[in-house]
Amino acid sequence: MTSPLAGLTHARVLRVAGPIVLSNATVPLLGAVDTAVIGQLGQAAPLGAVGLGAVILATLYWAFGFLRMTTSGLASQAQGAGDLPERSATLIRAMVVGVAAGAALIVLQRALMTGAFAIAPASAEVEGHARDYLAIRIWGAPATIALYALTGWLVGLERTGAVLMLQVWQNGLNVILDLWLVLGLGWGVEGVAFSTLIAEVSGLALGLWLVRDAFGAALRPALARLGDRVALRQMFGASRDIMGRTVLLQLSFTSFVFVGARFGDVTLAANQVLMQFLEISAYALDGFAFAAEALIGQGVGARDPAGTRRAARMCLQWGFVGAAVMAAVIALAGPVLIDLMTTAPGVRAEAQAYLPWLAVSPLIGVAAWIYDGIFIGALMTEAMLRTMLVSVALYGVALLVLVPGFGNHGLWAALMVLNAVRCLTMHRAAPEVLDRAGL
Repeated sequence: MTSPLAGLTHARVLRVAGPIVLSNATVPLLGAVDTAVIGQLGQAAPLGAVGLGAVILATLYWAFGFLRMTTSGLASQAQGAGDLPERSATLIRAMVVGVAAGAALIVLQRALMTGAFAIAPASAEVEGHARDYLAIRIWGAPATIALYALTGWLVGLERTGAVLMLQVWQNGLNVILDLWLVLGLGWGVEGVAFSTLIAEVSGLALGLWLVRDAFGAALRPALARLGDRVALRQMFGASRDIMGRTVLLQLSFTSFVFVGARFGDVTLAANQVLMQFLEISAYALDGFAFAAEALIGQGVGARDPAGTRRAARMCLQWGFVGAAVMAAVIALAGPVLIDLMTTAPGVRAEAQAYLPWLAVSPLIGVAAWIYDGIFIGALMTEAMLRTMLVSVALYGVALLVLVPGFGNHGLWAALMVLNAVRCLTMHRAAPEVLDRAGL
């Protein structure tokens, strides 16, 4: 069988990465529109309720984010091996897990809401609106979590144009319904919730249509494989590793915010503004990480060592090109963008003082982001977890050493240490990844 990476070109890498870059660019749009629309009501409580409710759901859904990455790696390897029944079985298994997880959240909604409001107490008015919002949106949980699996499957098969279509459809419909239900019909918080719910369910329907080939001739043999113990062990093992790695990474960013809060409100606000630059960089460069997931997975599945190495090299090369562009944009346009994000003179001045850290951050972090894609494609998730453990440990040491002497500059330096150590440890583990993948 001819390897799917035979004759791999830079144009193919860009075809996979490009739609993801565009898709990710729409992610911040939805939250901004929800905020703007509910803000037109002129009341603080509904605005706070939508924000609080959205954060609660995002936190719950985030716990299942591993489903996208695990499905991507498994699907790309099945595609590379030419195993169409296993390719379909991968999608069905993951979607069953997603729907079951969403159904569990619906059943447990009362307890989850009680726990959430105990952790993040709000005024009676805000909590009342937030409960109304959550009571509606929670019914979209099965669709939202199942879409993680569906999106991962599309990425693994290089169908990132379909991922872009899904994202544009969901966000576009959500915006239209927001305007109609909230501003047109005056439904308030419930209107925002129903808009998102309808967009989520319709997104799943569109997604199922986009992956309809998974339910064709390969469906019967795929259903026969759903309970395969080896495949299930691989799926749940990879999911466990990725979830552990993601928890460690999230704890690192949470500790960054908590430590930064010690330096006062102005510095805390400035750090929050600057973190938007880091998030935008990561979202943009994720396109090349997604390309790595698809291409590396196919190379491993096809047992093509030369093609796999070439794919990794190309994705890293384009990642560094993208990082250089992002660094230049932040360095040149950063002051203007900071002024657009805040009107507070003190916050503006404070943010500009630390802007150089953000200008170099894409160059320091890009290799780690691309290696994430490489490791996911090779399904060497235990190496991801191991390198993250080392990186977070050294990040903790950097916090203890740098923050007392250098304040907020030390805090940003420690964050750069986290990404730099991730790059170095993953680079060192990369040959092992390929060896253990049978290459």
